Amino acid sequence: MTEMRRLIAGNWKMNGVGSALTEAEALAEALKAGPAAMRVALCPPATLIERLARTVEGSAVEVGGQDCRAEASGAFTGDVAAAMLADAGAGLVILGHSERRSFHGETDADVAAKVGAALAAGLEPIVCVGETLEQREAGQAVTVVQAQVAGSLPDALIGKAFAVAYEPVWAIGTGLTPTVEQIEEVHRAVRAAMVERLGETARKAPILYGGSVKPSNAAEILNTPEVGGALVGGASLKAADFLGIIRAA
Repeated sequence: MTEMRRLIAGNWKMNGVGSALTEAEALAEALKAGPAAMRVALCPPATLIERLARTVEGSAVEVGGQDCRAEASGAFTGDVAAAMLADAGAGLVILGHSERRSFHGETDADVAAKVGAALAAGLEPIVCVGETLEQREAGQAVTVVQAQVAGSLPDALIGKAFAVAYEPVWAIGTGLTPTVEQIEEVHRAVRAAMVERLGETARKAPILYGGSVKPSNAAEILNTPEVGGALVGGASLKAADFLGIIRAA
C-alpha cells in the first residue's frame, strides 16, 4: 500500500438473478465512457459473482463477495470459502456486516478470523463496524465502533490493502442519515482505533461510510473529512442510481 485508494462499493445483499447483470453491464459501459474519481466495486450474491465478473471484464468495475467462511474448506453446508470467491472472480469481500453480526451472531473474533482467511485467498477485506440506535442514544457510538475495530482487525492486515466501513445500524435501509458532524466524529474515532491497532500504515486504508447513501446526499458525505468512499446498499442495484453516487465523488 503506497497511498489511500478511495472506494465506492455496492452491496447487492440477497438481491439479483441473472437479469440483474444488465445493470452491471450498464455501469461498466458508463465508466468506460467517463471514468470515476474513485475505485468502483459491485458485491453481488455468490451465485452471480462469476457471471458478473465476466460481464464487467475489461472495465473499471471490480467484483467482491458478501461474506466468507473462516475455514478454507470442510463440512460447512451452504457456506462459501474465500478461495471459492477468488476462483469465481472476486477481488474483495465484505466481512462483519451488521446483518451478519445480528442475524448470524458473528463476533469480532469471528470477523477477524474471516479477514485472515480472505487475505490468505488474496482478497481485499472490507470490514464493517457500526452502532445500533440504542447504543447511539446511550452515547456509546464511538466506544462501540472503536471496540469493533480493535477486535475485528487482525495483525495480518498490517501493510495489506483493506478498508473499514462504518455503517450506523440504525441508518441502514431506513432512509435516516447521521449528520455530517456525527459521521466525521465516528470516522475520526475509527481512524484513531485503526492506527492504534495496526500502526501508521492503517492511515492508508479508506474508511467507507454506509447507511442510506443516495445521489442526493452523496456529495456532502463523500466530502466529509476521513470519509474515503461509500458502501452502498439499495442504491447500487440500479446503474443510474449508483452512477449518481459515483459521479458525486
